Amino acid sequence: MDHQITMSRKSFRLRRLSLAGDNKYLFVPLDHSVSDGPVVPAGQWDDLLRALVAGRADGVIVHKGRARTLAPGILKNCALVVHLSASTACASDVNAKVLVGDVEEAVRLGADAVSVHVNIGSDTEGQQLADLGAVARSCDTWGMPLIAMIYPRGPRIKNPHDPALLAHVVNVAADLGADLVKTSVALPIERTAEVVASSPIPVIVAGGPADGSDLIEYGTAVMASGCRGLAVGRRIFSDPSPASLVSRLSAVVHGDGGDDTKPVTHLKGKTEDMTQYPTIVAGAA
Repeated sequence: MDHQITMSRKSFRLRRLSLAGDNKYLFVPLDHSVSDGPVVPAGQWDDLLRALVAGRADGVIVHKGRARTLAPGILKNCALVVHLSASTACASDVNAKVLVGDVEEAVRLGADAVSVHVNIGSDTEGQQLADLGAVARSCDTWGMPLIAMIYPRGPRIKNPHDPALLAHVVNVAADLGADLVKTSVALPIERTAEVVASSPIPVIVAGGPADGSDLIEYGTAVMASGCRGLAVGRRIFSDPSPASLVSRLSAVVHGDGGDDTKPVTHLKGKTEDMTQYPTIVAGAA
């Protein structure tokens, strides 16, 4: 396949990952159903997705099987990212991520991007790095953007929020072929700017633990550090009003102030009023 055509296809898909066209991103990972258990009851998935779309999430992240179940047209105004890595909370080593899908499958599903999880410092780091490199090669063949979800996690990691260590892992992602990198926030948060400054590709920060802290304040601080976006899962899908929360976060990410006074409208023009979703939220965001 002609390299110029391939890169053009990747550019088109990258453009679809940012609804505002400003190369900033608000992603909602929903791959927790593999790692931890159901995100919401099966009958509420479409309603949850409609709430995320209504709130102006830039993209949702799901596994390939879940992508096949989505109602046609439900993500008309939201990108689809297919996650290729998996492990469960029941494993002997929860940090050992394995590939469970490939880029060609994601292309057939109509994905706008794929994501791969790597834990630097884990016992299986070597295989995870090899997997990331192989997926990056396939992404170049198919013109598919690659999001590397890469974290310092495992028995060799003393401080997973160390700015120097995070700068290292985001550069691993860039060097092995990722187009975007998602990682943990540095602490204190303002030192995330050092991580961003070290990275040749856009840095997206995970939403952090559901510890009761103010997510809007957190997102504002993260974006002020120079990050290009947020990836927030459990703190959105466990919220009583996910559409409203996504709308506020979208405003923070895309720079219009986080104003939550505007009504959140459904794709069909109705006001979205979501109820609390029962959920299992033991795993990482």
